[in-house]
Amino acid sequence: MYAIVEIAGQQFKVEKDQQIFVHRLEAEEGSKVDFENVLLIDNGGKINVGAPAVKGAKVTAKVLEHLKGDKVIVFKKKRRKGYKVKNGHRQYLTKLEILNIDEKAAAKKAPAKKSEPKKESKTVAKKPAAKKTTTKKTAAKAE
Repeated sequence: MYAIVEIAGQQFKVEKDQQIFVHRLEAEEGSKVDFENVLLIDNGGKINVGAPAVKGAKVTAKVLEHLKGDKVIVFKKKRRKGYKVKNGHRQYLTKLEILNIDEKAAAKKAPAKKSEPKKESKTVAKKPAAKKTTTKKTAAKAE
């Protein structure tokens, strides 16, 4: 059984007991994290594709550790111009272990909304706008 899940803006194909590295998550080491944006689940040949996500599915993972990835060297050069720039970068990562893939996890119940009585729409005939009458003032002629 495997699932394709979106974690920290990236999509991963995960299986139970698999360890993966993802971009740094805001979670404590040793804590459990649930990912509910499951895009696809394959359960023994039965494929369930979400639109865009599978409803009720979730992947549970445990945060093993926070670490930094390997150094990446960024070197820029323009020939015959005397331009050279060397930079390095180390990505912050989180190591996860996939504990469980639930196809139909218990959906979180939303707090009950207070039901307001539906307002009936009344059709009110609008009165036509009164026509404005303009009167021309005539100057009195003195004879």
